[in-house]
Amino acid sequence: MLKIGITGGIGSGKSVVTRVFRTLGIPVLDADSFAKDLMANNTEVREQLIGGFGASIFKAGQLDRQALSKMAFNDKAMLARLNGIVHPAVKKYGNQWMEAQNAAYVVKEAALFFESGSDKDMDIMVGVSAPESLRLARAMQRDNANEADIRKRMSNQMDEAEKMERCDHIIFNDEQHSLIQQVVHLHHLFLNQS
Repeated sequence: MLKIGITGGIGSGKSVVTRVFRTLGIPVLDADSFAKDLMANNTEVREQLIGGFGASIFKAGQLDRQALSKMAFNDKAMLARLNGIVHPAVKKYGNQWMEAQNAAYVVKEAALFFESGSDKDMDIMVGVSAPESLRLARAMQRDNANEADIRKRMSNQMDEAEKMERCDHIIFNDEQHSLIQQVVHLHHLFLNQS
């Protein structure tokens, strides 16, 4: 079974691309949602978060994502600490999820594949690319955030050009190319390779 990684910068449209793969019947793991679930519900990860950030990041037993984000995204050392807790857990449980699937190939979507080293677990990497202005507009609308906040998040991610250069295939989500045609083309390619 082939393992396909889908990556791209904030607002590039990774989730839209993976929805098309799901429609084609392919199992998809959204690593960001998976990470949020692990942080909120996995006992081992919760204990590490409390050890690294203090019990105050949980209120009434629930993870206070805003408080954790404020700590992590304003301090590179804290962000590295958070990534050091979350990335290995996502990798471990994500690999177990992928192995349990029964399909010609599976897709894992993550923004930080190369940054976390998780790309090494994939057979093929696919980048989703969009112009920065479009990514900014999408992320601002989706997250109801201002430009400065989105740019700050972008600055914590690998440069878009470098990320795309590391990928085996690129899907252009620039409102100029047909997204569905590009995904269907890759779908057939992956089926033939599996």
